[in-house]
Amino acid sequence: MEHQGLSIAMRRILLLINCIILAVGICGGPLMMRLYFVEGGSRVWFSSWLQTAGWPLTFIPLAILYFYRRKTEGSSAKFYFITPRIFIASFVIGIVTGVDDFLYSWGGSKLPVSTSSLLLAAQLAFTAVGAFFILKLKFTPYSINAVVLLTVGAVLLGVRSNGDRPEGVTSKAYILGFMMTLLAAALYGVILPCIELIYLKAKQVITATLVLEIQMVMCFAATAFCTVGMIVNNDFKAISREAKQFNLGEARYYTVVVWTTIVWQCFFVGVIGVIYCSSSLMSGVMIAVLLPVTEVLAVVFFRENFSGEKGLALFLSLWGFVSYFYGEFRQTKKQKNKSPQTEMTTTHIESV
Repeated sequence: MEHQGLSIAMRRILLLINCIILAVGICGGPLMMRLYFVEGGSRVWFSSWLQTAGWPLTFIPLAILYFYRRKTEGSSAKFYFITPRIFIASFVIGIVTGVDDFLYSWGGSKLPVSTSSLLLAAQLAFTAVGAFFILKLKFTPYSINAVVLLTVGAVLLGVRSNGDRPEGVTSKAYILGFMMTLLAAALYGVILPCIELIYLKAKQVITATLVLEIQMVMCFAATAFCTVGMIVNNDFKAISREAKQFNLGEARYYTVVVWTTIVWQCFFVGVIGVIYCSSSLMSGVMIAVLLPVTEVLAVVFFRENFSGEKGLALFLSLWGFVSYFYGEFRQTKKQKNKSPQTEMTTTHIESV
């Protein structure tokens, strides 16, 4: 994909920033969602809606970028870059994201954090498969090793964890929640490569503004989809009643709601930013490698057991993370070594 005037150093800086934003979202999002259900929340559509309802926050960086362009380019600076074709594609992916949000929230309402981590485990594998078929991605031994290690480590957290079925959840609901998380994983494994495909088929320069616009349209579409579900399920009428019955109190109920939208927005901005700076597979790897951090936080805040299996999963995740980035380092070094030779060959041919 073509990036507007981005040097390698700048892309690395942007990648680091987006990885940090993604880390906040992927570590905090599942915990905030679980806190909502553990302390008395029960509206699945509302929980789904919260995952993307923070899309208006995207206007802040978009406004900053626009005023920067006005300062550097003058009155000729474009207000937006998204085309009708990209808008439609982003909107459709956003609707699918809304479906995925509902599946994830339903599963999260029935499963402890340690078990719902299966979603993240399967998502990496599905992303790798999706990238192979949709983007014709070529795997290296290092990326294959990373996918296998991260997937095994994350699955180990879900399957071998000691997080028992939550109180009040029937066996049938637990199994159904388990299946919902797997289905959500498969769906999101397709969504990430599709986002990268939009970049590749855009037929225009991919700017930071365009990336944020795509993300905003996707989150808007997902929120619209979940809003319909909330209306049908009468969730809007139930919010005030649920707030009064919340275990932590009414004020903290709304605090949880607000911070949930902010944290999940960090996740979506981070995901699409990492894809912009690197690839959909890199985004999947980052999600998987941050999984152990989520597990540690779950132990701290929800008193879940940190078993030997979780320690082994942490080791496998870190090993996979190092393997992936070592492969990226070797690939970058190989391309640098080839560049001068290619340039000399081209110059020789032109002179002849």
